[in-house]
Amino acid sequence: MARLFVAVWPPDAVVEHVRSLRRKDQRGIRFVPPENWHMTLRFLGESDEREVVDALDGFDHGDPPPPVARLGPAVDVMGGRALVIPVTGLDELARAVERATKHLGEPPRKRFVGHLTLARCARGARMPEVLGAPFADEFPVAEIALVQSRLEPTGARYETVGTWSML
Repeated sequence: MARLFVAVWPPDAVVEHVRSLRRKDQRGIRFVPPENWHMTLRFLGESDEREVVDALDGFDHGDPPPPVARLGPAVDVMGGRALVIPVTGLDELARAVERATKHLGEPPRKRFVGHLTLARCARGARMPEVLGAPFADEFPVAEIALVQSRLEPTGARYETVGTWSML
């Protein structure tokens, strides 16, 4: 069993664009490293990797063209403690992944909310200046990934264990 989720990794050009946002270190704010930036389509939690791979091998993601992920319009707060860039355009893809994996892992969330997490904020921390900064970008989703998450004292470490083309 492994801690798993299904995600979309942004392409390098989008990662570089996100990197251009001001990320000043401050007390109580833990910025996510760029190599961990992703959009989660479904969090599975502790699951059997082989069962998830089998479920995704046959999943119907719809006909081409692939979905387009649209980031923006500005850096926002989600749940009071996560600094995020909202992402639209992935709802249908997230539903397809959920249908294919509904019998696996943790129960799916009631509602998909597309986002890319920039930072996690401790309770009472002053929000970073980047909050509210305008941001807009988009990209066609070329593939989805099954990702294993290992929680370590320094933060989460992600490893892609499989990918599926959307083209």
